[in-house]
Amino acid sequence: MKLYFWIATLLLVASHASAEPFAAADAKAGKALVDKNCISCHAASFGGDGSAIYTREYRKVKSPKGLVAQIRNCNTNLGLKWFEDEELNVAKYLNQTYYKFTE
Repeated sequence: MKLYFWIATLLLVASHASAEPFAAADAKAGKALVDKNCISCHAASFGGDGSAIYTREYRKVKSPKGLVAQIRNCNTNLGLKWFEDEELNVAKYLNQTYYKFTE
């Protein structure tokens, strides 16, 4: 019986972690990184303040995992050298502000 309890507990934790991989991140720190590193590139590509990249009808990001993957892609391609926790902070900020995948 204890084995079933532990399996159920692990599955519950795993499903919650996969729902929002950045739940414990710091959105305020993420905003600072976005303001410093992302806005100029996005504004050059999409005009205005660059936020259209997040709100366009046919956006590429469709899930929390996809958001983290896109941030990692930008981090790598732009040579930002962010640590994983910084990527997750950015994901948390973008999710709260634009995507609203889960709360």
